This record gives sequence, structure tokens and C-alpha cells, in this order.
Amino acid sequence: MSQDAVRTVRAGRRTVEVHRPGKVLFPAGNGRDGNGGEEYTKGDLVDYHRAVAPFMLPHLRGRPLMLERHPDGVDGPRFMQKNTPEHYPDWISRTEVVKEGGTVRHTVCDDTATLLYLADQAALTLHRWLSRSGRADRPDLMVFDLDPAGDDFPRVREAAGLLGELLDELKLPSAPMTTGSRGLHVVVPLEPRQDFDEVREFARDVADVLAAAHPDRLTTAARKKDRGDRLYLDIQRNAYAQTAVAPFTVRALPGAPVATPLSWDQLDDPGLHARRWTVANAVEQARARPWDGIMSRPRALGPARRRLEALRG
Repeated sequence: MSQDAVRTVRAGRRTVEVHRPGKVLFPAGNGRDGNGGEEYTKGDLVDYHRAVAPFMLPHLRGRPLMLERHPDGVDGPRFMQKNTPEHYPDWISRTEVVKEGGTVRHTVCDDTATLLYLADQAALTLHRWLSRSGRADRPDLMVFDLDPAGDDFPRVREAAGLLGELLDELKLPSAPMTTGSRGLHVVVPLEPRQDFDEVREFARDVADVLAAAHPDRLTTAARKKDRGDRLYLDIQRNAYAQTAVAPFTVRALPGAPVATPLSWDQLDDPGLHARRWTVANAVEQARARPWDGIMSRPRALGPARRRLEALRG
């Protein structure tokens, strides 16, 4: 298909126009960790989002988004888009959230048509808030970002296992997700009772307990020069207006890797790495529903806080 063609795609009650579907967004090259660095076009990105929509949309609905756009593909310039442009169709949801000195009108992706429209806009990576429209100051997710000093996924797997065990002790359900880059996110569903400051303080205390138990392997030091080769337990995403990559979103890296939910059992696979899934195979993983039942069991932090204090005490 010509790069300059326009393709129409049906999505529910709507039809979305895909402009220049043959435009290469991910050039072929030397991908890492076996993803091959295959070439992917805008049309491929649209097809992926159409297939993954039933599994991705539950993690997006009602959440303000920050869009990472690459109009000329991964080798071109990128920009981060918070405010929804005036030219976006009226049927795309928006939400107004407070910022210092004003407000921001974020895009919200509530349906497949919006997901495909954003793909047409070369919004490769969707970064979601940890709270929802209407209760933007009350997060219903807590995220731990496991960030290795190098491209060292065995260390990430080890840290995730330790964190998962601690969260189990605190009786908090949790779910791991590859980031599509180097690390893992461990996501905890919450009842939206606490504000961001309370959630971030709790996450910091959990990370401090874990780092104190494994000081040679883990750190909470924010400055890179203080970490050495230890894995960084990053809790900074648990703040108002901060975002985390959405489940099943594509990363702007060679081979189009995808941030992919997985089960705790899959962490035992020594061949697992952060870029294991791409637009070519992430839908297969999605169909396995590795997070089934976890996100529907949110917890309040009060009882977990008391258990954590008992462990510290």
C-alpha cells in the first residue's frame, strides 16, 4: 500500500481514517534480545491496537493520558503531548485536571476508535495516570519501577520476586509487567481512599524495608552516582500528575517492544527479558489474561500499613 494512501478501519460504531498506513515507524535493524528489529509501519501499529484493544482498554478507561508521539518514527524527533489538540474529534473523551497555575485537558482513551485514532497520530507510547477522571487526586494504583543499573534482567527478576514476597506478607495483591525497555513494573490495585502523598510515602517505606534487607543488591538512592551497580527501587511515579507506561503499550525502541503484563510464574523463566513481547506476539500473551482477578481486588492501605510497621518494628 502506498505511503500516501488513506485506509479506513471500522471500530464499533465509528470509522477511523489511517493516513499513510505504509509509513515506516520502526525501521528494520539490529534489534536486541531476539526481537529481530523487524520493520513495522503505521498500518501494523493500527492492526496491533485493534487486536489488543479488548485487553488494553480496561487499563486505560477513565484515566488521563500523556501521549508520546513520534510523527517521523522512532528515528525522528519525539514530543510529549498532555493537552488534547483542538482538532481531535469531538467523540474522543477529555478530562480537565488541575495543575499549578491552571489546568490541563488530557485525552482519555475509552474505546477502540480512540485507540486507533491515537495510533494514526503516531502516539506510539501511552503513559497513564494512576488515578481516574473525577478523582484525579486519589490513586487507585501503586507502581514500583524496578530499574537496573545496566541491561541486567536476571537482577530485575530477582528483585521482583523479593518485592512480590513482601507485598504478599502485607496482603496486597500485585502484578508484574515488563516495561518493554530494561525493567519491570510491579502494580498494586488500591481503593482510592488515600491521596498521592500518602501512597508515595507508603511505597517509599516498602522500598526502604526491602533495600535494608538486601543492601548489596537494592537501593532507593535517587541519584545515580549513589547507586553503584545496585537495582533502583523507584517509587516516584506515585505522585500527582506523574504517569507510568500503560499495559500493552508499544515502546519507541527497535523491534517495537511492548510493555506486557505477565504472571508471577512467568518470572521463573530464565529466558525472560524486558523486551520479550513485541507488536508481533503481545496479543498472544494478552489472551492468556495473566492479570485475571488481580486488578479487581483493590485494597485499602491502612491494614497493610499496620503490617508493615509490625515488620519494621
